[in-house]
Amino acid sequence: MNLCMKQKVFSWGDRFTVWDENGNDRYYVRGEVFSLGKKLHLTDTAGAEVAFIQQKAFSFKPRFYVYMNGALQAEIVKDFTFFTQRYRVEGIDWEVNGNFGAHDYEISGARGTVASIHKQWFTWGDCYEICISENENEQLVLAVVLAIDAVMAQSNAAAANSAT
Repeated sequence: MNLCMKQKVFSWGDRFTVWDENGNDRYYVRGEVFSLGKKLHLTDTAGAEVAFIQQKAFSFKPRFYVYMNGALQAEIVKDFTFFTQRYRVEGIDWEVNGNFGAHDYEISGARGTVASIHKQWFTWGDCYEICISENENEQLVLAVVLAIDAVMAQSNAAAANSAT
């Protein structure tokens, strides 16, 4: 399954649309504007929430929780490393590796590759191609990708603020 996720350029808070390879809308992502820590809602096209991603507000390392149907499904943790970025997805034992600066990474599990994520360059707004392996939960994969994107956006904002 190939999905494409594109962030709206001019929006109040985080807003994404996720569509399939045929250009049909599959999911919508809406962030809460005034909240302690990042909170994202992944909904289907009918507006029903399929996943909720919440950042742990006061944590030394970036940490996000993924809830589906009100139950905790996974915890995404950015490991502390000096030269590379590394993420773990606890609860489902996935690892995330790749070139995060280029937005080109892979999620892998015990059975091999779960999904590969590639940023499409030269587009209006951030656009990611997500190739999900068969028999994988696409909603859970999207929630992990959204959490990693939130960590990278916060890191980029912090780097930009420290440069000024």
